[in-house]
Parts: sequence; structure tokens; C-alpha cells
Amino acid sequence: MRGDDQQQDGVFSYVSVEQRVPNSHPLRVIRKLVDEALAELSGRLDELYATTGRPSIAPEKLLRALLLQGLYGKRSERLLMEELDYSLLFRWFVGLAIDDEVWDATVFSKNRDRLIEGEIASRFFVAVRGQLERLGLLSDEHFTVDGTMLEAWANRRSFREKADPPERGSGHGGKRLLRDTHESRTDPEARLYRKCNAGAAEPSYLGHVLTENNHGLIVAACVTEAGTRAEREAALALLDQRRSGKRRTLGADKQYQERRFVEALRARNVVPHVAEYERGNLQRNSLRAQERNSPEFVQSQKKRKLVEQSFAWIKHWAGFRQVKLRSRRRVEWLFQIAAAAYNLVRVTRLRAALA
Repeated sequence: MRGDDQQQDGVFSYVSVEQRVPNSHPLRVIRKLVDEALAELSGRLDELYATTGRPSIAPEKLLRALLLQGLYGKRSERLLMEELDYSLLFRWFVGLAIDDEVWDATVFSKNRDRLIEGEIASRFFVAVRGQLERLGLLSDEHFTVDGTMLEAWANRRSFREKADPPERGSGHGGKRLLRDTHESRTDPEARLYRKCNAGAAEPSYLGHVLTENNHGLIVAACVTEAGTRAEREAALALLDQRRSGKRRTLGADKQYQERRFVEALRARNVVPHVAEYERGNLQRNSLRAQERNSPEFVQSQKKRKLVEQSFAWIKHWAGFRQVKLRSRRRVEWLFQIAAAAYNLVRVTRLRAALA
């Protein structure tokens, strides 16, 4: 018999939000790891808030909502709040009851700024990385580094000549470059940059990641102002964050094939597995024969695709094709949240594959 199309709502629901999320849902694994990481940050979060006054948005809920924004590709806070209002899955992950009121998008953004000032993103990223180490998923010997261009929230037409440019520039031989004489009125730290000669120069930052070669998990991440030397300088800084007394290898593309950089790697007991130039540019190569002919070199070059996968995910899902925050510090804060979210997604897939 055909049922009636009755649409009258029930007054009460006896099924909790917790019961509506399947036990096999990948967000359950992520939520468990996130809660453990936030528990480690509890002391630092206490320092950011006054002991009296009206309660603000719980920072734990704020961080979970920011992770959802990256995990599900919500471009704006307004869209995130809209889905948080009607999605039971989102409410469960953030920690909102079914009748709790969702925050205004502007209030949400202002509360996020408090976490930016407290450098919570880097601490959260480290806490997630610690969990990956305890799970035995990270390599401590073989790594890959790379950088990607992040289009800034600024327009080329916003660049104007500085009122008081420096007498000496930051270029080779003290030459004054464009960044010495001009800056964007909307984001002064963004620089006009292009990754290749075929592309147009756009206001940009550079995002850098250091990944381990077992599973392509990110072990360090940062954002710098755009520049020709920035990738190599950032690579050394990321390696220093993961300083170790044991021998390590580092895979990279031709952008890192520079003599001073290769020598700096050797000084850190890191074997350079940097892609080399061919034919007419052989004089630019700096690797030794034993480094170039090692079977580990071939393996490191094969693993480079893993770092490209992390950039593809961060740009497509986490909204970094063009960043929506201004200033290097704020962009880096959100970039580290996105890097932590990528690691959490990878963990769910790895645990399913290893089960």
C-alpha cells in the first residue's frame, strides 16, 4: 500500500546527534585525534582568555569548525555557518547540540583572530604530528621539500610606489628591486611573483612543506614572502625544525639545485637528492657522483609526487588557490591549519589501508 506523504514535524526527537553519525564515518577517526590534540593545548588556550567576563566561543569548537572548513572546502565563514546550522554531521563534529544557536559569521571571524595572536595553529600542527609519530607513521630519515605559490588577497593594480623607498635595495649588489620601491595598498607583505617565465606576475606568498617519504605526511610547514631564494631558505629552516643527529636524505626539484644550498645540506648531515639539470646546464649541478648514482636518489625522486599531492589538496579543498587572509603571519596560520587537516585526512586513509 502506498504511504501518505505526511510532512508534519514531530515535537520531540529521541535519536541523539551522536547516534546519527555512523561508527564507520571517517570523521570519527579525525574527531578522536583532534580532541586528543586539543587536550594538549588546553593550558595554552587558558592563557588567551580572561578569567572573568562573558564567555566567548569555545576555542575547541572554533578550531573544529575551522578544520571542517578545510575538510569540506567551504570557501567563506558565512557558508560554513550556514551548513553548520542545518547539518547534523557538522554539529556533531564541532560539538554543538541540535538546539544550539550557530554563531554569526563576523563573530566567528573575530574570535578566530584571538587564536591567530596566540599562535595556536603551529601548536595544533605539532600536536597532530606527535600523534602520527606515536602511531609509527612518520619516517625520521627520508624527506622531501617543495614550495608553491599562494595567490594573495590583493590585486596587481593595488601596487603603488612607496612614499619613502630605501636608498639601497635587497637585490644582488644592493640593487633596488620592485619590492623595494612598490607595495600593495591592500596587503603590503604580498609581492609580485611568478613561478615560471610563461606566467604573469601576481601578488603572492610562497607556501613550503617538508614531507616524510613513507606516506607523504607533512612534518613541517611555513609561509614566506615570495622571492627567488625563499624556497631554499625555507627548506633549511624547516629542516632545522626537525634537527636530528642521524643521517637523512632530502629530495627536491631543480629549483633547489644551487651550490650553497647543497653545501648547507651536507653541513647538516643531510644527503642532497636534488633533481639535476641536463644538457646545456650541467655546470649548474652540484651533486657528487655517489649522491647522483645512489639507489636512494632514484627513490627520493619518485617520492616527490607525494608532496605535490599535499599541495593539490590544500589548494583545492582548503581554499588556498587564493588566500583570503592578509599579511604573511595570518596566511601562515591558516596554512598550518590546512597542513594539519591534510595529515588528518591521510591518517584515515592509511588506517583503513593498514587494517
